[in-house]
Amino acid sequence: MTPSALETHRAKQAPHVSGVLPIFHERWSPRSFSDREVSRESLAKVFEAARWAASSSNEQPWRFLVGLRGSDTYDKIFASLVAFNQKWARTAPVLILGTALANFTRNGTPNGYALYDLGAATSYLTLQATSLGLAAHQMAGFDQGKARELLGIPADCLIGSVIALGYQDEPEKLGDQTLIERELAPRERKPLDEIVLSAWGEPLDLG
Repeated sequence: MTPSALETHRAKQAPHVSGVLPIFHERWSPRSFSDREVSRESLAKVFEAARWAASSSNEQPWRFLVGLRGSDTYDKIFASLVAFNQKWARTAPVLILGTALANFTRNGTPNGYALYDLGAATSYLTLQATSLGLAAHQMAGFDQGKARELLGIPADCLIGSVIALGYQDEPEKLGDQTLIERELAPRERKPLDEIVLSAWGEPLDLG
């Protein structure tokens, strides 16, 4: 018997570490979304969180294109997704495309950290979504050129990821065994001694 949405959500929780905010361990990326709509109030909250991310020179280069189910923007973002992502993302009530202005608005010079800053804002967005009981799944599987053309994104604007946003649903509703297995697969992360270094190739002693 396939685990329920609640059972899956609980199983996906990372081991809590004392002193670390629980929200970091609770966030994960479901693919099964319910038909329940996301309120404008909740959308305002997730973007308010993103608004306060740090950015180089306080440029705030991020620009989010938001497609609500039934809108032209939703259809255009969906059309840019690869077939595998279309199989599950079609049930998400909100599709978001993150972009970033490539140049500083104050002087027109290139902003080498625009995508980095977009990533920071997107991280805030997903954590706020989790705190509201929403699910967010970021994806790179889409055609950037097609998205740029369909949505009229200027050439001097960089493209980040597409985010499916909504409420988690039962894994079995994915209707595809490969997708169900991915939904239920244990979460994994590299150990700290592989990613936190005192010198290249030398783990920092955190003991």
